[in-house]
Amino acid sequence: MSNWTTVTEFLLLGFSDTRQLQILHFVIFLAAYLAALVGNLLVITVVTMDHHLHSPMYYFLANLSILDLGSISVIVPKSMANSLLNTRTISYAAYVAQVFLFLLFCTADFSFLTILAYDRYVAICKPLHYEVVMKRRACIQMAAGAWAAGAINSALHTGNTFSLPFCHSNIINQFFCEIPQLLKLSCSNTYRRELAALVFSVFLALGCFAFVIVSYVQIFTTVWSIPSEQGRQKAFSTCIPHLIVVSLFLSTAIIAYTKPVSDSPSPLDLLAAVLYSVVPPLMNPVIYSMRNREIQAAQRK
Repeated sequence: MSNWTTVTEFLLLGFSDTRQLQILHFVIFLAAYLAALVGNLLVITVVTMDHHLHSPMYYFLANLSILDLGSISVIVPKSMANSLLNTRTISYAAYVAQVFLFLLFCTADFSFLTILAYDRYVAICKPLHYEVVMKRRACIQMAAGAWAAGAINSALHTGNTFSLPFCHSNIINQFFCEIPQLLKLSCSNTYRRELAALVFSVFLALGCFAFVIVSYVQIFTTVWSIPSEQGRQKAFSTCIPHLIVVSLFLSTAIIAYTKPVSDSPSPLDLLAAVLYSVVPPLMNPVIYSMRNREIQAAQRK
């Protein structure tokens, strides 16, 4: 294939060529997808239906559940269909769409986690100003900014990547569409093309990470100064699930993107990809509800 105009489809990596293992992969991914679907839809439903949850924190949690639904729906159904139909192909247009949407949802997800850290900072450190700072208009603007950041980052990476010529192969050593795997197939220098997108991503990621760290340093300093044990527990009950979600998101993403891109697929590469693409959307609704009594009460209703 001399350049990108000749590429009409890509071949994704399958988990196995054995039919029984393909069916097993389908069943496991189906169970994970349905669990993520039910869990995230339940969070969205209780936040929408219960007027006690019509507050900024739950508004942002509902957005996170929408993003989790989107990110897992972009990847898992196609992988399940390939295993069930014993095929590996994905069209060029579908590949572009999968890359764009997955990056959009993941970037917006991290942005919303940063906004939630700010929400908890204002609620705990400046409770008397909470209603003024986190008013409806401000929440909508922050949510729009998170979605816009995801769209810009995704458009930069997708546009730069798919403007490259591909001449080495059309085989992707991953079960879904990943930009690092695609860059290996390019026959031109990818460094300069990706520089602007990488700079934007690095600044966005480091900015969000620094903001989360600073927010929680302030939060924990304030919480430890609360005289009553019950007050401290109440403050921690809203912070710890968010910290667990942030840790899960960052740890799985770091594992996936700091490892070198190998020429031959390995079980470790597939495991890392599953950890950061399937596990967070599956676990996040459970973590949100784990220590949150208001969500638990709304779910029981």
